[in-house]
Amino acid sequence: MTLIRLPKLLNIALVAIAVAIVVVGCTSFESISDSGDSGSPDSTNVAAKATAVLTPTPVNRDNSDQPLSTPELVELLTPSVVQIAVDLGRGQGVGTGVILDEEGLILTNWHVVEGAVTITVAFEDGSVAEGELFRRDPLLDLAIVKVAPRDGLKPAIFGDSEALRIGEDVVAIGHALGLRGGPTVSKGVVSALDRTIVGEVGGDLTGLVQTDAAINEGNSGGPLVNMFGEVVGINTAKINIGDRIGFAININAAKTAAYSLIAQGPVPAPGFLGVGGVDVTRALARALRLPVGEGFGVTVIEPGSPAANAGIELDDIIVQLDTTEITRGQDLTDFLREHPSGSEVKITVVRDAEFLVSLEATLIERPKR
Repeated sequence: MTLIRLPKLLNIALVAIAVAIVVVGCTSFESISDSGDSGSPDSTNVAAKATAVLTPTPVNRDNSDQPLSTPELVELLTPSVVQIAVDLGRGQGVGTGVILDEEGLILTNWHVVEGAVTITVAFEDGSVAEGELFRRDPLLDLAIVKVAPRDGLKPAIFGDSEALRIGEDVVAIGHALGLRGGPTVSKGVVSALDRTIVGEVGGDLTGLVQTDAAINEGNSGGPLVNMFGEVVGINTAKINIGDRIGFAININAAKTAAYSLIAQGPVPAPGFLGVGGVDVTRALARALRLPVGEGFGVTVIEPGSPAANAGIELDDIIVQLDTTEITRGQDLTDFLREHPSGSEVKITVVRDAEFLVSLEATLIERPKR
């Protein structure tokens, strides 16, 4: 029998999936390239008591409602959008946040506040307040910042990202580049749904909304809004080598995470396996004559990680974790969210396009960078 070796999935990932090169958008004012020693508070150390559920304003729309003009939409949403400035010790950064409730909870990206020594929140009326990290979900790149309760907080209206259609108009609102004078507004369309972008090891983002509304550094954590004034995504990344290719976390995933974090209090951090990679689609599997139609192809392995210790190799295709079938990166992300540090898992991979290999790993907390 002739052994069919699997072509290097990393090359396929870089050629066929240009989203492997991603710029996340927190505007930095000084060099912070070595800010991996974050020293940021963990969700286990901040607000140790469970908190009553204070859900974002839900959508309440019927078929008689008409779309808003862009100026009307901006007027409606701007009071619910804040600027988040962070001191990282070795530099400063600026991002955006969305007001969740009247008690002072604000949703943003984790990468906006990761490593922050101090967090300052600026509101639409020009006032500022000191913020603290309240909860975090690194896998979804989400964080909740809390400020002291104050008058006039206007929660955003949250929509249903499942109802989004490719081609419909959307508006991105955020503090692009940290410019003075209020948030920046850009308009575009929903370019695609359910996108995956390949980030750092263990940090692939899945289920994303792709848009051609301009998203730049500083937009991170801001809302992507439909023409009814409903937040349908949280702007998080753009393609550095592309033109007007931006991504937002779908709001249904963001809402679910926010509700869970707020209601449950501190929760165990998602388990960290230490792999990055690319979805193996049916078309790709046919082209490479693979014995499986779907899976998650490993292109990056973190040295010293559970994946490395378990014996996972580059170009392995992960097809199962315990009894959970893995058909794409989203399945891997969902599994890790449900299995915290310390969980022992059985990993089934396809190796060399022929062998089915069973491995075992013990998940750890995601290392701080």
